[in-house]
Amino acid sequence: MVIFLSHLVNGVSLGSVYAIIALGYSMVYGIAKMLNFAHGDVIMVGAYVCYSAIQYWGLPPFVGILLSMVVCTLLGMLIEFGAYRPLRQATSLAVLITAIGVSYLLQNVALLIWGANPKVFSSVVGFGSLTLFNGELKITSEALITIVVSVLIMVGLTLFTGKTRMGKAMRAVSEDRGAAELMGINVNRTISMTFAIGSALAAIAGVLLCSSYPALMPTTGSMPGIKAFTAAVFGGIGSIPGAMLGGILLGIIEILGKAYISTELGDALVFAVLIIILLFKPSGLLGRPEREKV
Repeated sequence: MVIFLSHLVNGVSLGSVYAIIALGYSMVYGIAKMLNFAHGDVIMVGAYVCYSAIQYWGLPPFVGILLSMVVCTLLGMLIEFGAYRPLRQATSLAVLITAIGVSYLLQNVALLIWGANPKVFSSVVGFGSLTLFNGELKITSEALITIVVSVLIMVGLTLFTGKTRMGKAMRAVSEDRGAAELMGINVNRTISMTFAIGSALAAIAGVLLCSSYPALMPTTGSMPGIKAFTAAVFGGIGSIPGAMLGGILLGIIEILGKAYISTELGDALVFAVLIIILLFKPSGLLGRPEREKV
């Protein structure tokens, strides 16, 4: 029982990281109606910036995290302005190919700057672990922080989109871009703000992921990005609670699958469950089916 609880906590912790990344995917898709496949590589950039700030420049971890968020926020806005905004009226295929191109560009720039050798990421969490059941169950501080941060981010985003003026503008653009523009909403600024928020979340996710799993990916963050995209689709892409639910369920399925079935088939099990869910509920667990008038 204790071993199962340990795997469950690890699954929720890993799933919380996926959820934070999936929130970025969901926000961009829900508002801009496009899939930003370069999002996974923004995670990589955020982790490397934080690593450099702590390891090379001697900055405190908190400052390293803030610097990582600032860099990724600016990077996200730059990607939107330079790569995606000119394709606002283009076909989905053109946007998809551009996203893949931006992803490869970020990977190779990171390779030139930081090299191909793996680096050990020092944890940014300073306190010890929590022990339960007379020390049989040990919950790391990284797992606790990751879960708490993901919940706070989801609650904050829900309040932001529901209560603030910019959040309401985002919802309006999501519902009907043309009508929102006629009502005086600056669509370009709204979409740019969406990329900024999603990229800042990617920086946080990259730092939390590398704190929990110290082997920093040398050239790409595409695998966590792909799994987080799967989580977004699983929960219902475009839905903030759906991204959270999908991420946590995905993390639990992955950890339990590797623990009780096979370490080699753990990732395959994740995608198999996704296929089964989408066969019965194509819009995801909390997604809304969209009807188009023809």
